[in-house]
Amino acid sequence: MLESMVTDTLALWRDAERCYRVVTARDSRFDGQFIMAVRTTGIYCRPSCPASTPKERNVRFFPTSAAAQANGFRACRRCLPDAVPGSPDWNVRADLAARAMRLISDGTVEREGVPGLARRLGYSERQLGRVLTAELGAGPLALARAHRAHSARLLIEVSELPLTDVAFAAGFSSVRQFNETIREVFATTPSQLRAFAASRRRHDVSGTRLSLRLPFRPPFDAVGLLRFFAAHAVPGVEEVTSTSYARTLRLAHGTGVVRLTPSSDHVRCELTLTDLRDLGSAVSRVRRLLDLDADPAAVTRVLGADGALAPVVAAVPGIRVPGAVDGEELLLRAVLEGPLPPGDEVPGEWGVTRLFPTAAQIASTGHPVAEALASGQLDVHVGRDAADLRAELLTWVGPSTADNVVMRVLGAPDVLLIDDPAVRRGAEALGIAPGSLPERARAWTPWCSYAGRYLRHAAGHG
Repeated sequence: MLESMVTDTLALWRDAERCYRVVTARDSRFDGQFIMAVRTTGIYCRPSCPASTPKERNVRFFPTSAAAQANGFRACRRCLPDAVPGSPDWNVRADLAARAMRLISDGTVEREGVPGLARRLGYSERQLGRVLTAELGAGPLALARAHRAHSARLLIEVSELPLTDVAFAAGFSSVRQFNETIREVFATTPSQLRAFAASRRRHDVSGTRLSLRLPFRPPFDAVGLLRFFAAHAVPGVEEVTSTSYARTLRLAHGTGVVRLTPSSDHVRCELTLTDLRDLGSAVSRVRRLLDLDADPAAVTRVLGADGALAPVVAAVPGIRVPGAVDGEELLLRAVLEGPLPPGDEVPGEWGVTRLFPTAAQIASTGHPVAEALASGQLDVHVGRDAADLRAELLTWVGPSTADNVVMRVLGAPDVLLIDDPAVRRGAEALGIAPGSLPERARAWTPWCSYAGRYLRHAAGHG
């Protein structure tokens, strides 16, 4: 069943007739799942763009913005096609293209280049380029360029940085490259883009603090996420209120503090960064933490068809699987007991004052998992293959912990934590024998991770 569902998803952008029906209906649920490009205007849009629907013979469909850009199209300034939820494909798929997209979104190409990306994925640069071009219509450099263009647009619109500083903060190697990319992607200059944004500004700008709107596909169970974060918060590192969640971030070029406040159609993301080059990576990590690229309609179709799960699915629409901002941190939180060694302090903001300690800091206590992480024997990041990561983790932790790390770090949607006591209690509360969960899970594929969240909810846990 999983293979057929994934195949259907992958084929969506290739099914021109279906895509055109979505565009005609301006169905926002498909924003981020494919790109529509219009031959007569040279512009690409999100499916729900409010502009007049072009004639079917004049449109082409692409899987990514990078593919549209590589074919000579520029972004629509009315619908901002890069400012949409990401494709849920990158969570459902466990293949090379999905793993590469997660790493590219985290800024790996900007920091380590294509050789570093290929090395993390375990492929040659040539193999990687061939696969990504075939699957996504663009190679790693073009995909990274689209990511830089998105980061640059955010900085142009929501910061008062000089444009020269924006260029390097977004990952461009020169101001000339920055100017050319902005002109090619947005058909305008950086200064014109800033002036246009100022005329319709919806963002707050204050010093190094940026305030962004992070879109999601509704419905969105914000209450459940806040309850989960409150139950697991590390004092000083995280602060949870009834309406918001704040935490510190350890990023490639420095540190950050973020406060997330859900609303009806977006999450307000307030960020303070010591180095604005980390903007794209920070936003990507926060989106994974909140599972903002999920497709709740697809989850509901499968899980709502189960007679036992249906009532709780209806009662809690849009449930999300909490992710992680850092794989190393998540694993350490899962295995450590007792007080933590103090992490590095950061300027106080929104009730948080320090970073989670590094593996090297914890390794000084003699903990074997921390030592393995600090020495590089164990590597937990978003570009790992799920099966390989789980096998590596089992050398150091039990199956339940390994499954939880794979589910939350990689955003794997089809992991059922069968041995979780709360999952088992929730199953019993819904009339499902815990011993039958492995068999029952076959009908829940590929959304077992979400089924587990519903079972935990039935047991009264976040």
